[in-house]
Amino acid sequence: MNKPYEPHLVSPWSRAENDHRALRDTLGAFATGVTVVTALDPDGRAIGLTVNSFNTVSLDPPLVLWSLSLDSPNVDAFRAASHFAVNVLAADQQVVSERFAQRNSDKFDDIDWRGGLGGAPLLPGCCAVLECRNEARHAGGDHLIFIGRVERFSRQEVAPLVFHGGRYRSLREL
Repeated sequence: MNKPYEPHLVSPWSRAENDHRALRDTLGAFATGVTVVTALDPDGRAIGLTVNSFNTVSLDPPLVLWSLSLDSPNVDAFRAASHFAVNVLAADQQVVSERFAQRNSDKFDDIDWRGGLGGAPLLPGCCAVLECRNEARHAGGDHLIFIGRVERFSRQEVAPLVFHGGRYRSLREL
């Protein structure tokens, strides 16, 4: 006879539709890297935001995805952009992550970025940068899911910035 799964629960079982805070905390148990996704808006201004919803879709063809809240003031600009860049932040770039997580600031002040494919801003000092053609978009609840075709990429051997349980973390070798 199969017994039901009973982990060592921090909190009782919850229904996702009833307790958004508990769901958010539970999703936070999944450690992620931290990225800044950038593009140019229709007027040619640099835009960007901190994203941890980045993930791989496929190697052949080379596709990645990330999602953006429909409430974001940048959703239409990212939808219209031909390209976007995924800047995978290094462990020493927490300040960059915090800056791009703010809604109302000039995020690119004092950052020596350069334009990549389609003009998408490429940030210095990152673990990796993926330059993507804006391939497809799909509705996903209160977010828009962007799928990008990776056209060019680079990486360097530095420790990544990690986010887990609502806090920035660092990796250690096991």
